[in-house]
Amino acid sequence: QVQLVESGGGLVQAGGSLKLSCATSARTFSMTNMGWFRQAPGKERECVTVITRDGGRIYYADSVKGRFTISKDNAKNTVYLQMNSLKPEDTAVYYCAAAWMFSTDHRDMNYWGKGTLVTVSS
Repeated sequence: QVQLVESGGGLVQAGGSLKLSCATSARTFSMTNMGWFRQAPGKERECVTVITRDGGRIYYADSVKGRFTISKDNAKNTVYLQMNSLKPEDTAVYYCAAAWMFSTDHRDMNYWGKGTLVTVSS
């Protein structure tokens, strides 16, 4: 059973930073493309960023380019999302996801974490 365990969400003021972590098994980490999605109340789940299994290709949504950075720690089987210059519109539940194919469509994801809430106050 594949598990993705997120941590690092919380409350932060606009302009602040947060770092999310997503830990998984070595097999899942090495064999899947992983990413972060988010869902705000009343809105559809959207892709924030996705990274290929080898780290060679990264996608960022336009809304987070230049502010968010995804990274992988091979030793810890963990994917990170560093979020800087946070805005109130970044408020959402953030989900870690993994997929066998490279995709930014949430419907293509094969595995999901339970989500972690990020709240950015103005």
